[in-house]
Amino acid sequence: QVQLVESGGGLVQPGGSLRLSCAASGFRVDYYAIGWFRQAPGKEREGVSCISRYDATYYSDSVKGRFTISRDNDKNTVYLQMNSLTPEDTAVYYCAFRSGYYCSGSPSRYNTWGQGTQVTVSS
Repeated sequence: QVQLVESGGGLVQPGGSLRLSCAASGFRVDYYAIGWFRQAPGKEREGVSCISRYDATYYSDSVKGRFTISRDNDKNTVYLQMNSLTPEDTAVYYCAFRSGYYCSGSPSRYNTWGQGTQVTVSS
């Protein structure tokens, strides 16, 4: 059974950092594409970052240079390191599994989602 569990969210001040984790079970994270998405209140879910089976990484323009996606194959976990956070980064963050090798920015292309973790950036 494919399952994803996010953790690491919380309240952080502007300019701060958080590292989100996405622990996977039922499949190997190095065999497939894993994406991070976020959804703020009243807004559509948007793609933030993705890592493909072949280690290609992608970032939305709004987070490029501040966020880093990585993968620990031994722990079967994907991480999202978030630096220089701003209030605009406040959202529920989800990781998602895609039964394919390549990344996609469309949420509809992902098969399984975690429960989400809340990130709040506020002073």
